[in-house]
Amino acid sequence: MEQKQKQYTIDASGKAIGRVAAEAAKALMGKAHADYTPHIPSVVKVTISNAGKIRVTEKKRLQKSYTQYSGHPGGLKIESLGSLVGRRGKGEAVRKAIERMLPRNTMKTARLKRLIITE
Repeated sequence: MEQKQKQYTIDASGKAIGRVAAEAAKALMGKAHADYTPHIPSVVKVTISNAGKIRVTEKKRLQKSYTQYSGHPGGLKIESLGSLVGRRGKGEAVRKAIERMLPRNTMKTARLKRLIITE
């Protein structure tokens, strides 16, 4: 069965990170369309525009942290949202939020490849 590529565009200006990420994750999974089936990968292409104009409160910028652990002693890395935005931009913060909202299965990498974020 051949599926047609579907486009989904989200304007992020003035919206909170979590609201945009939840909408994008839902669209990437295919739940925004009537032909949703959990075990069949959807071919939805999600574009998020104006990611640089997304609203981030000062409290979240300072308190939100991303952790990585290598498994080795002393291998814990903690980075705040403010330093991530300063290093990679607000688009990377949105990408991380969407990535963590998607189910952890074999379709996750293919779904993330169909995500386009423009600042």
